[in-house]
This record gives sequence, C-alpha cells and structure tokens, in this order.
Amino acid sequence: MDCPMEGDRGDVKENGTAEANCPRLESSTEKIISENAENICDPLLSQPDEANLTPVEFFVVHNKNKHEVNFFLEKTVSDLKKHLQNILGVPQHLQKIMFKGLAKDDQSLKDIGVTKDAKVMVVGSKLTDVLAVSTPSNQDTAEEKSTSVSTSEPFCRQKIHRKVLDKGVPDDAMPGILNIKEPLPPYPISGMLNKSGGKVRLTFKLEVDQVWIGTKERTDKLGMSSIKNVISEPIEGHEEYHIMAVQLGPTEASRYWIYWVPAQYVDSIRDTILGTVSL
Repeated sequence: MDCPMEGDRGDVKENGTAEANCPRLESSTEKIISENAENICDPLLSQPDEANLTPVEFFVVHNKNKHEVNFFLEKTVSDLKKHLQNILGVPQHLQKIMFKGLAKDDQSLKDIGVTKDAKVMVVGSKLTDVLAVSTPSNQDTAEEKSTSVSTSEPFCRQKIHRKVLDKGVPDDAMPGILNIKEPLPPYPISGMLNKSGGKVRLTFKLEVDQVWIGTKERTDKLGMSSIKNVISEPIEGHEEYHIMAVQLGPTEASRYWIYWVPAQYVDSIRDTILGTVSL
C-alpha cells in the first residue's frame, strides 16, 4: 500500500487504515515547534529523548530549606546538579549531592536508590555567600571603586587594603621567601587574612580539581575551573608576602582578597588554579 502524502494525512486518520503502517511525516512547522518546545514547555517534558524516561518526585534539602523536585530516574547526578542550579542558586560545581553517602556525578538517580518522596541533601554555598565572607562595608566598597580608577596605584597603597595591612604580619603567618618559586606544600597554606581581617587558609585538592577557602566560620570548596582569574602584587616593605585576588565570578566585583600570601607559593597557586605555567 502506498503511503499518503502529507496533505492527505487528515483522510488517513479518518479511515484509520493507513496510519499504523506508514511513517508519520513531520511538517516544517512541526519541526520548528519541536525544536523550540523547551522555550514554551516544561523542559522535563519537551525533550524527545526523554519520552521513555521514568519521572520521580522527591525532596531536596539545602540549608534547612525543602524543595519538591520532579526529575528522571535515568538522569545522572550531574544532570540533577544542573537542574538544581537555578532552583537553589548554588553553582553546579559547588554542589555535593548526598543520598546514602556522597553521590558521584556519573551515577543515575536510579543507581543511588532515589525513590518517590525520598529526601536528597545538597551541600554547597551560593556564590554570594562565598563572597560575603570577605564583603566590606558600603563605605569600603565606595572607596574601592574610587581607587580602582587609578590602576597604577599598587594594591598595598590603596586605602581599602591598608585597613588590613596596617595590622601587620599575622603572628601565625607562614614564612615568606623572596625570589624562589616553590611547589604547593602537601598541607594547607595558612596564616593569611581576608578583607574583613579573618584568618584564611587555602587547601588544594588536586584529585578533585578543587581549592578550599577555609575560615573560622566555614570552608568553601571551589572547582578550580570555575575561577576566572588570579592576580597578586607584593606588599611594599614586606615583599616576601603578596596580596592576592581570586576572581570567583565574571566581574572584578567578585574578587576574593587574600593578604599575606607567602611569595614563594604565589606562582604555584596561580598556575594550579588557572592551569598555566609560569617561567
């Protein structure tokens, strides 16, 4: 039996004889609608390859807040992180999914045992929370904007940084060494300060491509690939130490400032985070 042309499809449906044996032809209009369905429909229902997937409703708990989530059992933990990024406001690379232990990115929800009404815990800080640890006052922010106009002025002379530097070298600062480049030590680089004057330590977890910024209050685990830039300058009068800025977002406003970084580790810190090599 010959298949009907696209224009005859209405007749085929009415007599019910040809539709089962002939492939359905897709018009150009239908194709466009299908390709753009995600813009007008629920993204979980619009993707054609998800027609045979199994949806499941469960709860995600983050910072004592409970969210009802509908996702697919066959999707991976990495896919779930992408989905939760907009719901929780936590970047994908900062999330850890906990369900009967730490879930690996390549595991499916079915693999880790997620079922209807299960409770999945997410550990991770919002980018704004990370920056808030060293967020200055409104007056400090205004001063930083005014000094940023003059880019030729060294960091250590700018008023916004002098407030930290004038307190002197911290008693527990690691010794700084001039004119030497050393590899990262096998232990945290500690004894440094952030913009609010709090103690900071850097721990490099190369096996998971993360750098941990630790303070007394919290430890933020950052994927190194998410860090946009790392810059530093020596501190005048104490050139064996540097001021370092780790840029966590797309603009300079997202810089996390660290003071009294031992000079011998500066190049290794930057090279490790950015994946570059200093000569």
